Amino acid sequence: MKFKRQRSQEIGVDLTPLIDVVFLLLIFFMVSATFTRESHLDIQLPEARGEAVETEVQLIDVVISAEGLYVVNDRTLVNNRRNTLEQAIQEVSQGDTGLPFIITADARTPHEFVVRAMDVAGQLGFSRLSITTERTSDDR
Repeated sequence: MKFKRQRSQEIGVDLTPLIDVVFLLLIFFMVSATFTRESHLDIQLPEARGEAVETEVQLIDVVISAEGLYVVNDRTLVNNRRNTLEQAIQEVSQGDTGLPFIITADARTPHEFVVRAMDVAGQLGFSRLSITTERTSDDR
């Protein structure tokens, strides 16, 4: 009796799915690393060209430090809370919302504090709002 010999099959692991998973993980980490770098932008505040405007004698000048401390017409406030800023502005303006309102902020001041000063000015009814900038170096 003749028996046919069965060919022995090689036993092995198919690596194709493993390679696919590794490539997908590689693509995922590459894409997520790209988004992380975009969230750390180095932003400089804008510079403007133009001539200095003669300011009126009476105005409201709000200076904001890099730490977020407010100074209203050369008077430093005890804290940087909204109601403290609002009371100081009301005392200085004495109800006259037609006065020019100037905001001067340090280049490193968090945006939150500048927006808070603008919002308080708007809520109190000031319409002549301006923000100071530094002249560009090519104008000097």
